[in-house]
Amino acid sequence: MKNVQISEELFVAIMRYFMLEQEELLPQIKQGLEKKLDAMVMRELYTKYKTAPMEEEKEKARKEYLDRRGVPESFRW
Repeated sequence: MKNVQISEELFVAIMRYFMLEQEELLPQIKQGLEKKLDAMVMRELYTKYKTAPMEEEKEKARKEYLDRRGVPESFRW
């Protein structure tokens, strides 16, 4: 199982939410976790693009990565 690092700010918000029951922090926590999940997915796609054994897999991962990144079709190689 891999470890995941989060910012200190997000960690403190999570701690305050659970330990001090400050429920107003929930939207901030959700946003921070969604941002982290997006970063993890992007990293996984990039890694797959660089390390896939077959060209079809590489191209599929590259296209999905660029789509998620928001790079227009006309700007791609």
